[in-house]
Amino acid sequence: MSPAPASPPAPTVSVLAYQGMSAFETGIVTEVFGLVWPELEVRWYELTICAERPGSVGVVGGATLSTPHGLDELAAARTVIIPSVSDVTVDPSPDLVAALRVAHQRGARVVSICTGAFALAAAGLLDGRRATTHWRYADLLRRRYPAVEVDAGPLYIDDHDVLTSAGCAAGLDLCLHLVRKDFGASIANAIARRLVIPPHRDGGQAQYIETPVTAGPDDDRIAGSMTWAMNNLTEPITVRTLARQASMSARTYLRHFARCTGTSPIRWLIAQRVQASLTLLETTNTPIEEIATRWGSRRR
Repeated sequence: MSPAPASPPAPTVSVLAYQGMSAFETGIVTEVFGLVWPELEVRWYELTICAERPGSVGVVGGATLSTPHGLDELAAARTVIIPSVSDVTVDPSPDLVAALRVAHQRGARVVSICTGAFALAAAGLLDGRRATTHWRYADLLRRRYPAVEVDAGPLYIDDHDVLTSAGCAAGLDLCLHLVRKDFGASIANAIARRLVIPPHRDGGQAQYIETPVTAGPDDDRIAGSMTWAMNNLTEPITVRTLARQASMSARTYLRHFARCTGTSPIRWLIAQRVQASLTLLETTNTPIEEIATRWGSRRR
């Protein structure tokens, strides 16, 4: 009797901890990759928290994180994640730069959250690539690393083996994206449900930039039209339909909708219909064509 085939090794993920960091970003990575989800019936990730030097790392609030793992372990993982750097005006240490280059040359997937993009850029991993970071630091990233094609619009950018995300919370979007790439949409959606977050956020950083949007009648009308659309997703809906609900012209509606949400009405509407259809797609054998018709995606 031949022995049973060995199960594939767990995919490995490492994340950098550094002096003076906020625990939030490490917490994001830990929640997604470090917790065990036995009900999902997949071989989950093996997470390692690393520091430039093994030992204690002080975090915001006076707490201390301790890890025995250093840069060698960081560079050895299949996916290497760098959270925000402590100071965007200071170059990362030569040791960290070397570890990132070794990881990338070895074939690792290198990921940054928020201003972690500065560390990737310093290592030369973003040269000639499109990348993002927090909108507040996008111009500085352009000035410091002109070889990088900085795009402050998206919540994250996937450039195959190098991935970057916007502000800290956008790191959660990117982590779910990595799960989706590795295990498929069904597993990523299950993780999102357990974390009580959307599996995909539509729109980009524009909806979060500090250009204050004055709450007023126009914003109320946009919100009202969105509520109406959510209650009528199975009906044919166009921009003109939504504009009529808001008592605006289509052109005015498009402008106000983009200002309020950072996306277009049709992209938002598609996202809502996709989310509404997920339960049927994942839990029934209903044909895709029937689901598409039911949720209005085939209607004009």
